[in-house]
Amino acid sequence: MSATTVLASVTVAVGQTRHYIPLISKGFSHQFWQAVKLGSEQAAEEFGVDVTFEGPDNEGQVDRQIDMLAAALAKNPAAIGFAAVDSQASIPMLREIDAAGVPIIAFDSGVASDLPVTTCTTDNLASAALAADKMAEAIGGAGKVAIISHDQTSVTGIERVDGFVNQVAEKYPDIEIVSIQYGGGDHLISTEITKSILTANPDIKGIFGANEGSAIGVVNGVTESGADIVIIGYDSGAAQKDAVRSGLMAGAITQNPVGIGYETVKAAVMTINGETVPEIIDTGFYYYDAGNMDEPQIAAVLYD
Repeated sequence: MSATTVLASVTVAVGQTRHYIPLISKGFSHQFWQAVKLGSEQAAEEFGVDVTFEGPDNEGQVDRQIDMLAAALAKNPAAIGFAAVDSQASIPMLREIDAAGVPIIAFDSGVASDLPVTTCTTDNLASAALAADKMAEAIGGAGKVAIISHDQTSVTGIERVDGFVNQVAEKYPDIEIVSIQYGGGDHLISTEITKSILTANPDIKGIFGANEGSAIGVVNGVTESGADIVIIGYDSGAAQKDAVRSGLMAGAITQNPVGIGYETVKAAVMTINGETVPEIIDTGFYYYDAGNMDEPQIAAVLYD
């Protein structure tokens, strides 16, 4: 799939006070979020607006993220970008933001509401289905596999599991998903989950790690256990790229995080200017492995 849906040209107001657009992310520490931040800063420079980018220390801190939303609203922003940790819990705060006349641009992970003007995101169902296809190919279309995902509350967590599970159910009757577990996107927790899955299922053939922290946890757990299984990951970052190059990880889905950040700010500027944006801005994904990760179109969306 191609990388980025191109929006219409943006009109930048001249001679006016610079608009302030805070972005509240699901997290901050993962390299994925740093790449999103970079994209938002690139757009801010191009379109002449001021942005800030912050998120909780980990992707399980729902209350902390809602506090950040409230603090952002208090600064009278022109728009707010938001990647929800919990697709339901943030809705009351988002209603306050909407009532204040501040447009909401969802990114990465949407909410169970029509409050956001648009959502800049990867097609999580399709990308996880591709991960299932790659897993099936690698294990010969049969055997036991497991999934370690980041959460059961965000759209990304839900859809990446659903996309993988549904694809297996539809296309691969000889593959059995023996475990679906959640590590909060924390690589240490995901490492321990991986080791417990391997202990309980010594004949398992593969594990899908559905975000950066989950995938690195799978790599570490498999390494510590000395197991020989297929690992399919999600996202990139230095550790995952190293695992793919070495052959420890068969491959992974990469999003376009710089594009997500860029398109979020661009959509905010368009909305502020009264321009129309699509309901969903598909920022694209690719599958990469040791054989294609240095190709220009793939390398452009891998991040450190």
